[in-house]
Amino acid sequence: MHSLDAARSTCEAFLPGLLGRLDDIPLTELERPGSPAIDLFRSHAGPGLVIPKTYAGAGASPLQALEATRALAASAPSLAVATTMHHFSVATLFTLADSLQSSGVEWALLEGISSQNLLVASGFAEGRPGSGILSPTMTARAADGGYTINGAKKPCSLSRSMDLLTASVALPREDGGGDMAVLLVPRAAEGITVHPFWSSWALAGAESDEVRLTDVFVDEQQVMRTELGDAGELDELQTVGFIWFALLISASYVGIASALVERVVARGRGSDSDRARLVARLESAMLLLEGTARMIMDGETGNVALGKALLARFGCQDALGETVRQAVEALGGMAFIESSDVAYLAASSHGLSFHPPSRAGFVGPFLEHVEGRPLRLS
Repeated sequence: MHSLDAARSTCEAFLPGLLGRLDDIPLTELERPGSPAIDLFRSHAGPGLVIPKTYAGAGASPLQALEATRALAASAPSLAVATTMHHFSVATLFTLADSLQSSGVEWALLEGISSQNLLVASGFAEGRPGSGILSPTMTARAADGGYTINGAKKPCSLSRSMDLLTASVALPREDGGGDMAVLLVPRAAEGITVHPFWSSWALAGAESDEVRLTDVFVDEQQVMRTELGDAGELDELQTVGFIWFALLISASYVGIASALVERVVARGRGSDSDRARLVARLESAMLLLEGTARMIMDGETGNVALGKALLARFGCQDALGETVRQAVEALGGMAFIESSDVAYLAASSHGLSFHPPSRAGFVGPFLEHVEGRPLRLS
């Protein structure tokens, strides 16, 4: 399938040899807890994929990162989903490093991530029903030179392979309120522990377990202060991060669906019209994401752009649901019976609907946005 082959070529250009190594390993092994996929990603310089060359990274553009993620997901779904959390975290870092808010620490950190192939996990509010995307998962208490942090994030992808954790927190103020901030916490910090949480076999290779912080000291220099706009919209730092997240998490599930559609095309299943419809719907989803990638490349990363990125994500989500259903039907019962791969890919493809924001949580803010108000996701 030409478009997937093109995505694989992009991935090969930035991460030479990785796809070949992944394809040598059965899908069942790649997707189990303790999968070798994350270590292979690290050893092939994956952590620096989207970090600009200015900071010693590979410098993949958003469009190239989209294609590489799609290709990885077609071979190793859990790996693509897990490393999306890393990529959107480092995108936030290099946005800060390029801004007037930068303390200089971000530059050194990005260079360290690239040169040492460090992995960054995300400890935002994903997975907490009823909570906003940026609702703090941690509490902070002022301490000499920084803060003492307590709390937990579950699920937290890359929980067992991470070198750094980013997490949202409300810093206490004297008036009893709290200031929003993002923490950068080294995995080696005393008080960080990992506990079993993910019980499903689907995407089990993403290491999405519970990370607990118990009286963890975080230096003031490891705190990135953020704020909401006057109308409750996210600030620039948060907005850029979540546009990248919407792009790459959607790309992950396009890749999973692509693996199924490729099987249909390669085996000549169904009629010409059936296959054409499948491919057209899949590529329509990819075109939505390419629009988001080009928007980032054009510097369009504000509140309006976030709304567009989320519309693309939900449009992609809708297209993939029908694509997967028809692909499984076209492959037929024998393909389903002969290998667990078809059932696994079909089950995993539904994961996009579980990532924030939920469709229900997006509707109200979106309708306000349609009327001309800023999009609020906090």
